[in-house]
Amino acid sequence: MKTLSCISLPSDPKSRSYLCSLFFGACLFCGVYFIASEFTVKDYKDRSSRWQISVFQNAHSNSIQNTQSSKCKNQCRPSGSEALPEGIVVKTSNLEVQPLWGATLNGEKSSPSKSLLAMAVGIKQKEIVNQIVEKFILSNFVVMLFHYDGVVDEWREFAWSDHAIHVTVVNQTKWWFAKRFLHPDIVAEYNYIFLWDEDLGVENFHPGRYVSIVEDEGLEISQPALDPKKSRVHHQITARVRNSRVHRRTYKHRGSGRCDDQSTAPPCVGWVEMMAPVFSKAAWRCVWHMIQNELIHAWGVDMQLGYCAQGDRTKNVGVVDSEYVVHLALPTLGVLDENELRGEGHDHSSQREKLPKSVALAQSEFHKVDNRSAVRRQSFIEMQIFRSRWANAVKEDKCWVDPYAQPAEDIKQ
Repeated sequence: MKTLSCISLPSDPKSRSYLCSLFFGACLFCGVYFIASEFTVKDYKDRSSRWQISVFQNAHSNSIQNTQSSKCKNQCRPSGSEALPEGIVVKTSNLEVQPLWGATLNGEKSSPSKSLLAMAVGIKQKEIVNQIVEKFILSNFVVMLFHYDGVVDEWREFAWSDHAIHVTVVNQTKWWFAKRFLHPDIVAEYNYIFLWDEDLGVENFHPGRYVSIVEDEGLEISQPALDPKKSRVHHQITARVRNSRVHRRTYKHRGSGRCDDQSTAPPCVGWVEMMAPVFSKAAWRCVWHMIQNELIHAWGVDMQLGYCAQGDRTKNVGVVDSEYVVHLALPTLGVLDENELRGEGHDHSSQREKLPKSVALAQSEFHKVDNRSAVRRQSFIEMQIFRSRWANAVKEDKCWVDPYAQPAEDIKQ
């Protein structure tokens, strides 16, 4: 039987040297291989780690971007300002006048006006208007006058005239002016907006005390009571109640349209008249949207003001008795001289002085044009249009719920 024998190195020196070189070469190759493999694995691990970190950072960055994008989508930006950084956008304005030079531009005001008086006025009532404005100026109100007769310069005799805002368009009502010049974003800085007629006596009225009362009572829509002995009172709820601070409802026990403690609708409760309304800025934002562009007399709007009372109209709408006015009911709209219609101005006293007194008087009466009946007829037409629009809007808006919906039998009564 043959046995395996161990391999022996050749006895030839050359062969032996070749094998030794081959052995050392193999060892060197293996060493380099193992060392290179170690660096390769380490580099792979480093790259893998960096890739994982990069993936995590990208995912985190995308998450932040998605969060920011979602946050930005939820921001309510004014239409048209989307291309601007939010911090530069000024959403509201005011009616404060600014000097051409020497102004402090830090946005601070020593005594900012907190309320606004806006009136439609004609020069024929300038003395009454002056008495009203003087009281409001002393209470730090901003005053804005809408000149429906086109006369502005003749108001400069009053010291306050240069501090008031004057807007003039001939033969327009205060509601036409209000819709165009009292946008809620323009008057957002003012807590209360007094939108008054010009024929009001204010001997027993103090604007500052009035504001304090409506704030204390939580009245979003209000008006000063009318002195029943000196005023033309059209609705009983506006008449002053003696020894009372504020009243929110009226009582009528006879005739049609009775009012009692169970009444929940105007004109028994939640209602003011349109000659001297006062709105909080929140209420005015709502009322402004309700005013129709071309229905300039705003008849019918008074019956719906309670929807803008920011809550319960039986509580948030009221008449202030302790600060009351006199409604003089002077004829203004529609009563013009013929020369005013021609745009020739209103003051022709110098020409009349040259005429005999009887002729001048007759000429004055001849040139007087009284369109009050036409104005009243137009007001009535507008009221019918507004009521129709309201009814259609209620019918078409399926998402709107009437908080003051009444049973059909109550409406008929």
